[in-house]
Amino acid sequence: MERSQNKYIGTLLDERYELQEIIGSGGMSVVYKALDHRLNRYVAVKMLREESFADPELKAQFQAESQAVAMLSHPNIVSVYDVSHSSDVEYIVMELIEGVTLKQYISGKGRLTPQETLFFANQICQALQHAHEHGIVHRDIKPQNIMIDRTGVVKVADFGIAALEHETGDERSDTAIGSVHYIAPEQARGLEADARSDLYSLGVVMYEMLTGQLPYDGDKPEEVALKHIAGTAVRPCKIVPEIPERLEFITMKAMCADLNQRYPSAERMLQDIDAFRTTSQKARRAAQAARQPQPVEPQPEEEVDDLEERVPEREPISILGVGKELTEAQYARRKKRARRVSFFTGIFAVTLVALGLFTFLWHYMLRDIFSAAERIDVPDFTGKNYETVINDRDLDEFRFTVVYTVDPEIAEGVVVSQTPEAGKSMMIVPEGIDVQLTVSTGIVLTKIPYVINWEEEEAVSTLEDAGFLVQTEVQESKNVTEGYVVSVDPEPGQSLAAGSIVKLIISGGPELRTVKVPDVMGLSESAAIVRIESYGLTLGDVYREENENPAGTVFRQSSAAGTDVAEFTKIYLWISTGLGDNAEPEASPTPTPTAAP
Repeated sequence: MERSQNKYIGTLLDERYELQEIIGSGGMSVVYKALDHRLNRYVAVKMLREESFADPELKAQFQAESQAVAMLSHPNIVSVYDVSHSSDVEYIVMELIEGVTLKQYISGKGRLTPQETLFFANQICQALQHAHEHGIVHRDIKPQNIMIDRTGVVKVADFGIAALEHETGDERSDTAIGSVHYIAPEQARGLEADARSDLYSLGVVMYEMLTGQLPYDGDKPEEVALKHIAGTAVRPCKIVPEIPERLEFITMKAMCADLNQRYPSAERMLQDIDAFRTTSQKARRAAQAARQPQPVEPQPEEEVDDLEERVPEREPISILGVGKELTEAQYARRKKRARRVSFFTGIFAVTLVALGLFTFLWHYMLRDIFSAAERIDVPDFTGKNYETVINDRDLDEFRFTVVYTVDPEIAEGVVVSQTPEAGKSMMIVPEGIDVQLTVSTGIVLTKIPYVINWEEEEAVSTLEDAGFLVQTEVQESKNVTEGYVVSVDPEPGQSLAAGSIVKLIISGGPELRTVKVPDVMGLSESAAIVRIESYGLTLGDVYREENENPAGTVFRQSSAAGTDVAEFTKIYLWISTGLGDNAEPEASPTPTPTAAP
């Protein structure tokens, strides 16, 4: 995609900013290193892409970013020097940060120490506090958007999807906004984000800094989003045992799935971070002082001599401080009495230990063995609201865990299934009977991003990050460069449920050559696919049916061998599963072959 943007290199914007090289890019903008000829300094110029410029929504979003960052002035936020809006180009001029992103820093070290994590988290939290005080929610806090300059100062950047907190819901998009690995649960649901959503993302960043890994991951974006909603991350100390307990508490409180259980503001979170930093520094100083040997002040020689003179020589049998000597018989009686007292004291101590051990074993082991086990039947929770279930005080015998699933047919928050199943008899245990509730998230609607005239690979990646499944089809196009998106079905801007299929029509260039369909009858499935693709054709769907042909071989193809078709045409295959004892082959619908461009 940068090929079309390279043409701007060497351009002088507003007779002032000379673009020299591309140093970064995103979904809707490209960042250039530029020379400000008026002030003779290097700056970063963030320019809206040509294809995004034609989209009113993306253009308005870019202008909103310039409006947001222009309101902010803080040492931990990238400074904005200039903004330009015209009919030809949109760009923002910012300070140029010579350094690395926090993501690169974490990747280079594997994981950070608690001291480094506190150092960076403190600065990020200060930046968020300043933005929130001005009514701006970043909505995309992640290590990739946090720069570290050569002196270790953090700079929060990329307010590309920021929003003013006083905007109404109609003024905001209902799309699940933000990077899926750092997104807050309410953003994953497509709900409005507020300052606490930024603190959730900061908590995820702290988790990654402390452990070197993300709290939630998955093969598909929607899987990761559901894990954020469930809020079942492994505690950091389970991964890295030496993480301080208080620092783990700050991290997990910030990324709590329940919005009302998080920090209410960046200021409150910053207070906890500063308090822990102060306590940690005092503890380290005390430990260092304890390890250093204490100097011994020598006594004057005359004092030492006087001390020696004051200590009397020990007599064979005497007690200091009594003032009189003991006979050998008296000393023997006292020694015998002392032994008797020591013996009975030892017996008493052993008895106390035995009683304590028996009490412990009775409460935690023996009572269950010698007592009749009490059992209860698991109730049926399906179809009920999960919050009602887990907050029911009459169900104290159970300990609930909640997992989420996308089910468009069941309302949000309703229990879809449970483990163990209803009616199963379970023994009551002190810690509670474990019951897992699978809860519907309802439908999460997401807007289809604008990817027309984007390169195929980037368009597919953008759509998959938004939670969609992508299908592509190549067609001839005289107006769109080969390998770029011609059209999208459904059209960009429409809202679909997460996991829906979006079809991309990719340009194959001004002409598609004609090829002959190969004969794949009787071949194995893998061999047939290789042969189809070697002829420049595309595999369509594969159907499996009972057939008299050997199992695993092709017994039917959608286009006859030798037929002339356009390049990239889809060929559908029918694979035999063999013939059962009493099975009869069933007729299958013949799919309509893809029309040649």
